[in-house]
Amino acid sequence: MSSILTNNGAMVALQTLKSVNDDLNTTQTSISTGKEVGSAKDNAAVWAISKTMESDVAGFEAIEEGLAVGEATVAVASAGAEQIVEKLTEMKELIVSAQSENVDHAKIQTDIDSKVEQITAIVSAAQFNGANLLASDVDGNGASSMGVLASLDRVGAGGAVTAVEISISTVDFESNLDMTTLTSISDTDSAASALGEIETFLQTAITGAAALGASAARLEDQSEFVGNLVDAMTQGVSTMTDTNMEEASARLSALQTQQDLAVQSLTIANEAPGSLLQLFR
Repeated sequence: MSSILTNNGAMVALQTLKSVNDDLNTTQTSISTGKEVGSAKDNAAVWAISKTMESDVAGFEAIEEGLAVGEATVAVASAGAEQIVEKLTEMKELIVSAQSENVDHAKIQTDIDSKVEQITAIVSAAQFNGANLLASDVDGNGASSMGVLASLDRVGAGGAVTAVEISISTVDFESNLDMTTLTSISDTDSAASALGEIETFLQTAITGAAALGASAARLEDQSEFVGNLVDAMTQGVSTMTDTNMEEASARLSALQTQQDLAVQSLTIANEAPGSLLQLFR
């Protein structure tokens, strides 16, 4: 039945055109912003997941910066420890040479004193941003170790986040390498006593330098892991929320065609009542 009061065809064509226009606006927005899920109304579940992951990514990026500072602190201490090992080795050579009778023990002791002063200076200077892992007091507040934030552990989708630290203890060369206890060399007997003492100091320094080296390697590995984790999480968020441009381009072309057809269909439907006039001529 045809009616001049109600144009059913135009109503259907108009609804179709409105639907196509809505889809077209959504597609154009996703293309212009690059986000298929840009707000909670687009997809509440995906948006909530992506925001949680984005907050974790921001946290891990901050951890990367903290790890870099931790690496630098340990690297400075490790370099100082290795230098101290070299100075102790040089002192050992001097003490070994003092085992002979026909040497100037006073001059050897002078050289040893100079190297002791160098070791003391190295221990004092081996700090980064106020933290010294060669000293008894790491931060000037009585700390015996340095904590470096290494990770954020989350249990479940909305579970609590737990911060995980890597603790690096001081090697305490100030106490463990107390060079004031080293026997002064004045003859072969005192040189023999000093040789056993310097060997103990040397092994202590080597052990400390090795410990710092292991800590530096651990921080480096953790930093690499966190960097890879940030990349993977960023890629995951992108997969969930970013617009697939190839797909959006094809959808845009299809919707533009549908829009043209819907406009033509509405035009035809609007002209239909006019054809009823022919029945009265």
